[in-house]
Amino acid sequence: MALSTNKPLTKLNILSFKGVQMRTFHLSWLAFFLCFFGWFGIAPLMAVVRDELGLTKDQIGNIIISSVAITVVARLAIGWLCDKIGPRLCYTALLILGSLPVMFIGFSDSYESFLIFRLAIGAIGASFVITQYHTSVMFASNVVGTANATSAGWGNLGGGVTQMVMPLIFAAFVGAGYVDAMAWRYAMVVPGLAMILVGILYYNFTTDFPTGNIGDVDLSKVKKKKSNVSFMKVASDHRVWALFVLYGACFGIELTINNIAAIYYHDYFKLDLGTAGLIAGLFGLMNIFARTLGGFFGDKAGIRWGLSGRVWFLGAVILIEGLALLVFSKMTILPLSIVAMIIFSLFVQMSEGATFSVVPFINKKAIGVVSGIVGAGGNAGAVAAGFLFKVDNMSYPEALFIIGLVVAASSGLTLLVRFSPAMEREAKEEMATLLDEKNGKLVPEPVLERR
Repeated sequence: MALSTNKPLTKLNILSFKGVQMRTFHLSWLAFFLCFFGWFGIAPLMAVVRDELGLTKDQIGNIIISSVAITVVARLAIGWLCDKIGPRLCYTALLILGSLPVMFIGFSDSYESFLIFRLAIGAIGASFVITQYHTSVMFASNVVGTANATSAGWGNLGGGVTQMVMPLIFAAFVGAGYVDAMAWRYAMVVPGLAMILVGILYYNFTTDFPTGNIGDVDLSKVKKKKSNVSFMKVASDHRVWALFVLYGACFGIELTINNIAAIYYHDYFKLDLGTAGLIAGLFGLMNIFARTLGGFFGDKAGIRWGLSGRVWFLGAVILIEGLALLVFSKMTILPLSIVAMIIFSLFVQMSEGATFSVVPFINKKAIGVVSGIVGAGGNAGAVAAGFLFKVDNMSYPEALFIIGLVVAASSGLTLLVRFSPAMEREAKEEMATLLDEKNGKLVPEPVLERR
């Protein structure tokens, strides 16, 4: 018997573009990829911007903080907005409006104006919440962790690709005869235009749910179900705030590394801009598979040990991430530093995927709000880490070592993320049904079977 095409999918076939669920999957990760590309497009060019605008270490620290600070508020708001007007309209508006500061940062002529544009660009980081919301409603619970992790991971890949590609775009403008001071400005127009294009595609080729858009008449029940939990009720759940901190300890650190990696390798290993960007890009490129692994193993732990299994797996990978960062911070030989960074990156991104294999089960009636609060935690972590890079008498390696200690210690917060026996039982029964459906075992009613 063929499965209904207007239900959440029980299988993720990443090579498929058939059906609104898979179209949404591919457009959501592509949209997030471009948002990430625009968000951190200026990061690998900061050495050029620093020289032109005469920025101090303290000012660069403020710029790092500004790039992620407004995203905390934006993610909180966008989760609530997804529940109200749907992810399709949210993403379309964010892509098109968010492209403006990306392109207009080229008008900066001072530290103050650059800081304002960098702050405004940070709002597009809210795209993550929409991506996670949209894949959460398009896929069933047996595979939602993998779907969430893959869409977010491929989107995060934009943070690595931009480290490699933006120096090339910059070089292309220099090769065309523009001076450095103009080349970086024109380079930032490229990701902005791409965001506008994908915003148009998102509006035309996705729907809010497998059954249609949130304003459709036949979605009235769905809309009511997702609107009857207040923001304050969700915010009163301590598990949400534990995940808020844990996500800050993984995604927040990824954002921090995306901001400093190129200039870190440029300054501490005396590399040119292109080589430093190439190495920094390796950190983000791990998103091709690393975040997916976190979601995949989170799902497997959920199938084997229930909801608590997902949480214990999250605690383990967060702990290893912190230990890996401690090792990376002590590396002074370039090849060893690169290897340590790649291993560290693996567990950073697995932790992110593992976090969002837990999130959809905290409160199924308010996925957007939970995703928004937890997602905001990632940026809150990046803001907190950013203050360490402002301190004049603290080197970048010393700051990274301190962050590593904090990340490792934060893994203990998983002890606060617990589920009631009733929730565990409900999840187990739902999982069994979904696995039977996925494998084509459509079990008949027991009464009919005895007849």
